[in-house]
Amino acid sequence: MTTIFRKSIHLLGIILVCSMVLCACATPPSPVIEADPGILRVGVSPDSPPLIFKKDDRIDGLEADMALALADYLGKTAVFVEVRWEDQIPALLDNRTDIIMSGMSVTPARQYAIAFSKPYFKAGLMILVKNLQKYNFIKNTETVLAQSITWRMGVVKGTTGESFTRQKNIGAKSIAAYEDQREALNALVAGRIDVFIHDAPNVLMLAAQHQADGVKPLPVMLNEEYLAWGIEKGDSELVKAANAFIDQAMQKGTMQAIIKRWIPLAE
Repeated sequence: MTTIFRKSIHLLGIILVCSMVLCACATPPSPVIEADPGILRVGVSPDSPPLIFKKDDRIDGLEADMALALADYLGKTAVFVEVRWEDQIPALLDNRTDIIMSGMSVTPARQYAIAFSKPYFKAGLMILVKNLQKYNFIKNTETVLAQSITWRMGVVKGTTGESFTRQKNIGAKSIAAYEDQREALNALVAGRIDVFIHDAPNVLMLAAQHQADGVKPLPVMLNEEYLAWGIEKGDSELVKAANAFIDQAMQKGTMQAIIKRWIPLAE
């Protein structure tokens, strides 16, 4: 993979400029919004800065900017529907949302249930630790897998971080699955876990926001992941339109501009 985050430590200082306070741990369900040809109901779990989060009761982040741009392209109004992460796909299938734009990566299991737009961003998983000096010898994924037997790992339920640790069967001392990244971060700071495995943009943002707690990212990308937008399989029109929007935004450079705004060293 072209290393999107090869200067991850340097990125912490840049991200501090745009770091935001995390929202409350649980994402309360939004009122049901009926389908309407004039609106685009965007399913979001706003607890994952810089991708999607809340600032002063307003949905913000990379995905929020993209949702507004996509809705404008479609001639619609974007309406953000707050959904717990584990309910994102059920909400889409129940016709409570039209599209998931919440930092969702493409996996075979998810592709079985829903359709995806073209990927718009290539990222991966990173590791957040509290005492970086203890882990200075970690240079690559092989070292991680070799040392994980001694680690108490933390992940967020239902994420690719959880599936990676469980599917790899890496023999961790323990794996604790938390409801959201704030819970996992608190466990790391309190010393209940040794490492927290999560999506790279989120790990870098958390490290920037919580420098005073001593948390740091390991400069190792564990895998490759592709972020895309989830759409109900029967909605081929929206899939086609979303793909056309991505193509146009890439050609015009607006997609890259939005990504650079939130993840400055992204390539």
